[in-house]
Amino acid sequence: MSHDGAAAAEGTLFDDTLSCDVVLPVQFTAGARVARPGTSEMLLRSVALVEDSRSSDDGDERSDTSAQLQRLEARMDLALVLLGRLLQQANPALPVRAVRWSRHGLRLDLGQTTTLAPGSAGVIQLQPADWLPDHIELPATVLAEAPHEGGSRLWLGFTGLGDNLNAAVERHLFRLHRRQIADSRRNR
Repeated sequence: MSHDGAAAAEGTLFDDTLSCDVVLPVQFTAGARVARPGTSEMLLRSVALVEDSRSSDDGDERSDTSAQLQRLEARMDLALVLLGRLLQQANPALPVRAVRWSRHGLRLDLGQTTTLAPGSAGVIQLQPADWLPDHIELPATVLAEAPHEGGSRLWLGFTGLGDNLNAAVERHLFRLHRRQIADSRRNR
């Protein structure tokens, strides 16, 4: 892959748009199709509801009702962790990798070398929240591929997300970005 192709793909995905650099469980499978249509949007909306409700509780005065809700949330968290462990035993875990993510697609650093041609279609599977023992599936096309630190770097553009899933992805990215800013302020 030429440097120009990688630079063009970088611009296509990340110029003039919000993006996040994260490390999370993710993989791209060329030639695959979305196996669970509609599930990704539902999972992203559920993650938003849970995380937004938790952040709105921070800083509020606690009442007895709020304490009861916190205990209920703690129990649900434990149940999700146990369920997640069961799911991980049944399904192989996604590899944890460095990702740069925008509403247009993502750049994925792989630990192995690939030879995927631009235009190759497939599915990105990624775990949107560390507490969620499931993954979302996003259809994508390879925009570019280049060697990178003992493996390959892929630039993957989303294809056919639809308006609702696209909006859910944008909202999730905004929350990730906001969390990164808050973390950087705390670490100063």
